[in-house]
Amino acid sequence: MNTAPPLHIGIVGCSAEGAALCYRTICAEGAEALGPHAHPEISLHTPSLHRYVEALDRGDRQGVADLMLDSAHRLKAAGAQLLICPDNTIHQAFDLVEPRSPLPWLHIARVVAEEARRRGFRRVGVLGTRWLVRSEVYPEALAAAGLEAVRPSDAWRDELGALIMDELVPGRIGPGTVGRFQAAIDALRERGCDAVVLGCTEIPLIISDDNASLPTLDSTRLLARAALRAAIAAR
Repeated sequence: MNTAPPLHIGIVGCSAEGAALCYRTICAEGAEALGPHAHPEISLHTPSLHRYVEALDRGDRQGVADLMLDSAHRLKAAGAQLLICPDNTIHQAFDLVEPRSPLPWLHIARVVAEEARRRGFRRVGVLGTRWLVRSEVYPEALAAAGLEAVRPSDAWRDELGALIMDELVPGRIGPGTVGRFQAAIDALRERGCDAVVLGCTEIPLIISDDNASLPTLDSTRLLARAALRAAIAAR
């Protein structure tokens, strides 16, 4: 029996609800592999969200990367051995982060793309913040897995982007919000999508396979599970 501890996972946080869901998933599902109440050691660092938002609004990818790297160094100092970031949007700066990082990372969109490929999907809709939907984070990751990414229309991009930042991120969900996300998924289905990426880590708090017209790819939980597997496999 392997008694070595799993790797210490460092969570580079951005928005609170997504980071919290990722953290909870690792803790809750760790017991399935490691035994009752067991999970890898986890550290989390999150700068004030406004710093990321200001950098994104400026189109300042280097500023985003610097914030991610600052968290990476702090987490290494806390003992972390593997890093994840439960925020899809800021992965647009990942190419600036990875070469300078003191620790290895898992890339959220690559994890999601691999799951989409494994499940046999071919044409995948992408929901997320306006910054993410405009970026190449998912088109590149899905293309590398041989899959097609479909962005929502500009109108859906702007509406859902506002709902994410005004409601999902601060945890204040309005009565019509779930219905708007469902309608956006319906529109992607009508365009031939066979699955949808929940590409904001807060979307899985309100949308799942149970209430969506397409199979969902839950980026938050998929990343958490990938980190859990990696941490255990490295023992």
